[in-house]
Amino acid sequence: MFTGLIEGVCKIKNIQIGVGSAVIDVDLGWLVSDGRIGDSIAVNGTCLTITRINGSIASFDVSSETIEKSNIATLSAGAEVNVERALKASDRLGGHFVQGHIDAAATLEQVSENNDFYELTFSAAQEVLSQMIKKGSVAINGISLTIANLDESSFSVAIIPQTWQNTNLKNLKSGDRVNIETDIITKTVIKQLDRILPQKTSLTIEKLREMGF
Repeated sequence: MFTGLIEGVCKIKNIQIGVGSAVIDVDLGWLVSDGRIGDSIAVNGTCLTITRINGSIASFDVSSETIEKSNIATLSAGAEVNVERALKASDRLGGHFVQGHIDAAATLEQVSENNDFYELTFSAAQEVLSQMIKKGSVAINGISLTIANLDESSFSVAIIPQTWQNTNLKNLKSGDRVNIETDIITKTVIKQLDRILPQKTSLTIEKLREMGF
């Protein structure tokens, strides 16, 4: 379990993508200090398990499911990734509940700048957009963010200077793919309502509001 509050931006030292699997070596820097083999680390929002440690370099094995759902196949050595260690029971939950289970990749369509603040617009599959609500939470490359606007083909988020300067969002350009994890609470509510509502009734944001959500 993670919070979506990024602890560091780290560089990929090596990545090997094979048939149905991959191995990624990431220089965790000081974040490796209390790391052990078997620990969970969110790399660009993807929950990965440390399999080897060599100095500050941690290695992760990546499954075919993760490769298919995420943007890992687009990464290369030297790329910067957002990193967060797993949440401790005693930690403050400053972001939102992030599992590290990527739902899909979205594509950056536009970046709008207003002084030191930014608004990023992403296009995504309808299946992913249907799991979002305006002012709800979403994790983008592992960052806990609030959905500012939402329509049938895209969503946008507002980025404060602190987040812009201390994550890899500032490196993105139009057309880049990012990892998306929608809010587990929203997904659970939608799934349960789908079970109890008549099958011919389509669940919409308007119906959720009418039911008090």
